[in-house]
This record gives sequence, structure tokens and C-alpha cells, in this order.
Amino acid sequence: MRKIYLSVLFILFSVSIFSQDNIIDEVVAVVGDNAILKSEIEQQYQQALSEGVTFPGDIKCHILEQSMIQSLMLDQADLDSVEVSQNEIVNQVDARMNYMIQQIGDKKKLEEYFNKSIIQIKREMMETVRKQMLAQRMQGEITKHITVTPSEIRTFYKKLPKDSLPTVPTQYELNQLVIYPQIEQEEIDRVKKQLREFQKEIKEGRDFATLAVLYSEDPGSAARGGDLGWMTKSQLIPEFAAVAFNLTKKNTVSKIVKTEYGYHIIQLIDRKGERINVRHILIKPKISDKARKEALARLDSIRTYIVDGKLTFEEAALRFSMDKDTRANGGVMVNPKTGNTKFEIGDIPPQLNKAIANLKPGEVSKPFKMIDEQKGRETYRLVLLKSKTPPHLANLRDDYQLLKGMLENKKRQQTIDNWIKEKQRTTYIKIDKKWLNCDFEYKGWVK
Repeated sequence: MRKIYLSVLFILFSVSIFSQDNIIDEVVAVVGDNAILKSEIEQQYQQALSEGVTFPGDIKCHILEQSMIQSLMLDQADLDSVEVSQNEIVNQVDARMNYMIQQIGDKKKLEEYFNKSIIQIKREMMETVRKQMLAQRMQGEITKHITVTPSEIRTFYKKLPKDSLPTVPTQYELNQLVIYPQIEQEEIDRVKKQLREFQKEIKEGRDFATLAVLYSEDPGSAARGGDLGWMTKSQLIPEFAAVAFNLTKKNTVSKIVKTEYGYHIIQLIDRKGERINVRHILIKPKISDKARKEALARLDSIRTYIVDGKLTFEEAALRFSMDKDTRANGGVMVNPKTGNTKFEIGDIPPQLNKAIANLKPGEVSKPFKMIDEQKGRETYRLVLLKSKTPPHLANLRDDYQLLKGMLENKKRQQTIDNWIKEKQRTTYIKIDKKWLNCDFEYKGWVK
């Protein structure tokens, strides 16, 4: 079965941070302006071995081919001025580091495993991650106009052999009603007072970035001194953007800004046209036990109205839910991985999964606490199990979106295949003679 480049194969996107002390470096291929080194192939090969990855055929040849495809993408990205912001790179490196730390146990064990400090590991990851993200973004540009029509989907389904139809696991459709506990005014005043003290200290000469490292409650930026990197207005939440883009002088500190995340102060680092680079300090008001009990009690009353038939769940969500993303559609939850309303069990957060474990379709959960991981916010919820579809072979009625995705992926792969073959013909490519015996998937590498 052919591997789809679009799926971001593990090897190409693995972390290349292994020691090169015993590797005699040499260029194994040149694609356009990009040289691919033996050390890079060896690094990714060692990563594959460490994670038990297997691949039919010579895995080093496969790694080389994926690296050459990446080089084609990077050349085109340069020509088309496709960019990845420093902030995006840093966030991706942080996410990978956190995953590695979770897998190995703690930071100290990770440093011992690689015999390098966390700072060194991150530094060595930055360029690798930049190239990977840039190639992935270029790939998205190449395939961004792919569309499929309903008639194409029906034809695709009819032509699929029965033994090629995927088995769809149990799927769930869910509605939610979300309540945010009431923050007491005394706590809001405390947070604002703390931020005003920070404003005063900064005015007297204290470094904003130091305060952010010490006190900011934004886990994504605190370690970087609150630096959010270069952003456009559309990349920031409206309340934050409105204040940030009104800052005109470098190092100016904003007034206190309230958003759904908490309360912020913002400092302008630099501005270039419609992009700004700012740092911020976020303080989140603390929730009292009294507010938690009140939120649960309120949800319990709403649930009683629903169970007694006085309100449908959809009506209750529209009337009482505080979640702006789902309130207007009656609480319908959308799977962020697929863009549709169906969830597999692995897509459902543990707290939510526990709440629906014993529900039948049409039943409403008891009130429960759930941390909104995206916002880092404590919430309380009711969930309606709208439907539960047992495992089955994919069909047009139940799995239209799945089949649509399969056809889109097929079209994307065909587009990528054609693009690679065309770029092979028009790009300078030279491969070291010791690697010419590789059985490459795309035959146009050797000229």
C-alpha cells in the first residue's frame, strides 16, 4: 500500500536530537539548494529504531526519499514566500518537549537520556521543526483548492470493493451545556490590583519579561517572558487584539484587558505593518468553593427541567449555556479532528467520557466538572448523548463525512504525486552513487 505524504509520516517529522559524535558527515543528496547529510539520515534512523518503527524495504532509503520530498517543498515555499512564524515553531517545539517529558518521566531523565540540557535539546529541534512545518504548510498550499461534490462521493462509494470499506468503530454524537462558575468581585479586585502593581513596577524600571516568567499564568508563553511572537489581528482573540493593536510605541504597557482566559497586561515589542510582536502577563481569577457549589446546583436544576420535559436539551443550551461556540446551535459538539459531529471514544476527553459511560441515547449526564484544556479554564457541564452508532462497515447514510474525507485524501495524494513528479523534472537533483540502488517510490530522482 502506497504511503500518503500528506499524512505526515512519523520519520520525517520525528525529533532529530541524537548525538553525532561517531558519524562521519557527508552529503548524500542535493535537491535544489538543499543538501541532505548522512548525519540527518542516521539521526532519523536512530529515532525510528528507538520507537520500534518498521517499514517494508530499506528504511534509510525511505528516510532519504522523504527528506528529498521535504527539500522540494522547502524550495517551493521559498519561491512562493510561504512562512511559518517563530511563535508557531516555538509552540510546536514546546509541545514535542512536553510529550517527550511525559513519556520518559521528567526533565532530568530526558536530559540524562540525551546527555544534553533541555535548552540544548530545544535549540537543536528548532531548525528541524521549522523545516517540517514549512514543508507541511507548502503541502497545504498545493492542495488547498481540492474539493469533492456529492455525486463524486456517491460514485467513489459505489466503486469501492466491499473488502476495501473501512470498519467504523462506535461513534457518539453529543450536545453540551456549559456553566462557568461566578467569580467573586473581591477576587477580580485582587487580580486587578496585582496587575496594577506590575504596571507600576515596570514604569519604575522592572523588566516586563521577568515578571511574566515569575507570575504569568499562560503556560504557553510564561517561560518566554510572555512573548507571543509575531501575530496578525485575526490570530488573537478580539478583546486582546483591540488593545494590542492600539499600542504604537515600543515597550508601552497596556491597560488591563479582560478576556475569556482571565486578565492581562500587554507590552508592545515591535510592529511591522499588520503584524505585531507583544508579550503579556495573564492572571486568572481563582474560583471559590461557594461558586463551584452554586454552578453544580444550577446545572442540577436545569437538568431537572430537561428530564421532566419542561425544556429540551437544545432549548436549555440556547438559554443557559455560557459556551459561545456551541450555545447557538443547541449545544451540538463538533469533533475538532474531523470537523463533523461524530466522536470516536479516543476523541472524547477522559472527564467527558466518564460522564457518558453509562448513558443511553437521549439521556442527560449528571453535572460534572471539566477543565477546558484549550483555555485552561474550570467549567461545569451537562452532556446529552444524542446518538451512539455501533461498529459497522462504512455506508453513505451514516458515514458520508468519512467517505468525503477518504475521497479528498485520495485527490490530495494524486495532486501531491503529480506535483512531485513535475518538480523532479525541473529541479536539480544529485544523489551519491552509494544510494542509487535505493528502490524509491518516485522514480524520477535518478536522472
